[in-house]
Amino acid sequence: MKKLKFVFLILLLTSTLSAKTTVEDVHTFTLENGMHFFVLEDHSIPNANMYIFWKVGSRNEVPGITGLSHFFEHMMFNGAKKYGPKEFDRVMEANGGANNAYTTENNTVYTDFFPSSAVEVIFDLEADRIGHLALADSMVKSERGVVLSERSMYLNNSNWFKLNEQVLSVAFMAHPYKWSVIGYESDIRNWTKEDLQNYFHTYYAPNNGTVVMVGDIKVDQVKKMAKQYFEPIPAQKPPRPVHTTEPEQLGEKRVYVHKDVSSPNLMLAYHVPETKHKDYYAVELLSSILSEGKSSRLYTALVDEKQLAVSVQTYYPLAFDPTLFYVYAICSKDVHEDTLEKRFMRR
Repeated sequence: MKKLKFVFLILLLTSTLSAKTTVEDVHTFTLENGMHFFVLEDHSIPNANMYIFWKVGSRNEVPGITGLSHFFEHMMFNGAKKYGPKEFDRVMEANGGANNAYTTENNTVYTDFFPSSAVEVIFDLEADRIGHLALADSMVKSERGVVLSERSMYLNNSNWFKLNEQVLSVAFMAHPYKWSVIGYESDIRNWTKEDLQNYFHTYYAPNNGTVVMVGDIKVDQVKKMAKQYFEPIPAQKPPRPVHTTEPEQLGEKRVYVHKDVSSPNLMLAYHVPETKHKDYYAVELLSSILSEGKSSRLYTALVDEKQLAVSVQTYYPLAFDPTLFYVYAICSKDVHEDTLEKRFMRR
């Protein structure tokens, strides 16, 4: 777990670190409730960032509550004790800030960007929703509808999503990576209030979160505000670890998805190691060689020279557990998917 957290930290910091910055410049501390902090001072401009990484994603779900991690990404902007529905965005924007969030199989991440003069406002906003998130029935109903619409939109408009959801379902037999982050429609429609409360208190506990702050801030200032705003939020019993190991795949699997498209879409997926594995960087480099730019191997062979595909890409997601390496291509007009697949296999 620690190694993967460090990978996320490095990805976040590389865009802001100067040539003279070293690892020793990153300060760390842990609150009494178990919340971890990484802080880097950078006074080049009067702005700062706060990233909060919660170790909860679709891999932490079980059948019946799939999609809850993504749902809470929505609910975290819909009111708490001090700041009501939609006030999080209004207050932040009034103080010159902006925010975003995303959910993956492994993490849910909240990002705040703000002038350094507003740092205490940001701590106050985050502490309110972490410690006192409201789960009002009206807001739950509203956001449930939003998520259902989002799922429907992805299925209807994204060939990648429609194909990927089916590929996951056959590539994984046991591991929770087998369902998409957005979850199953029947689960989205049937989460109970108790499901929501249990999930929030388990996974949004401070001992399950890591805060990364970079910018025009002082370490002592961050420590003081963290103790004032975040430390009073009580820790919870640590979540049960995800212990399911995907059984070895004993042969090739194929899935065919039928949809009216202008040309066939082809997705190949291979089982590969998790991010902390020693081979991660070799596979990531392979991905770049295969599909990054018009001089890449697959683009040259399949798009430029043979004109069998109009586009081709590879994808190796960050993951706590062994995952999939994807190759995704869209056939050129009048090219059959078997022709494209055979050509790919020859390279």
